Amino acid sequence: MTALLTRPDKPALAYRYRPGRAPTIVFFPGYMSDMEGEKATALDAWAGREGRAMLRFDYAGCGASEGRFADFTLADWRDDALDMIAAFAAQGPLVLVGSSMGGWLALLVALALPERCHALVGIAAAPDFTEWGFTEDQIELLREEARIERPTPYDDEPYVTTLAFWESGQANLLLAKGEKGEIALDMPVRLLQGQLDETVPVSIALRLGRALRSADVQTILVKDGDHRLSRPGDIALLIATVAQLMEP
Repeated sequence: MTALLTRPDKPALAYRYRPGRAPTIVFFPGYMSDMEGEKATALDAWAGREGRAMLRFDYAGCGASEGRFADFTLADWRDDALDMIAAFAAQGPLVLVGSSMGGWLALLVALALPERCHALVGIAAAPDFTEWGFTEDQIELLREEARIERPTPYDDEPYVTTLAFWESGQANLLLAKGEKGEIALDMPVRLLQGQLDETVPVSIALRLGRALRSADVQTILVKDGDHRLSRPGDIALLIATVAQLMEP
């Protein structure tokens, strides 16, 4: 059952929390997505069958949470995730699972809670997409108009990007650390990436794997997989990957 986490001076966040054995799985949806997507609900159903703890939620302005989507930034949604974890999984290990932009947020949360993160799974993870996902013309229009709208094959409504969101992304870039240092995470990481993904290039998964400090990083390429990775076989791969990471 969906419930709301109320917070002083912040929008209430919709969530579903399933008590169970640790580690607690935390699911991070993608951009303009929510906790009712196929991957999140399938993983939650598996957690229920296995008696595992799982937390899924909607960022402020998304899904059933309060707020207006365009009013929030990447940093706001990172902080939403930290608030949810503090409320429902304040102790014990975590397995963070992030889809697309949710993979970027999962990485940022792991950096904020490195001692708690048992493992991380990225599904077409899109770190730094404000850096590589926009043309120079789009960035210039953002600076002039403070927002742009772009059509997307994943929704009837266009994707809205605000200048504040883009600037927040630029302030939280991670992949450059692969050239100037490392992303200082040491837990096991699994990156699931479709080779037919037209939104997140395969090169991003490879760059992320190189940038992570952890020696236990595997990039799993799905030859005929697209960006969603939501077909039955894709979801089975996701569940099998998470299941392998749950044990010590």
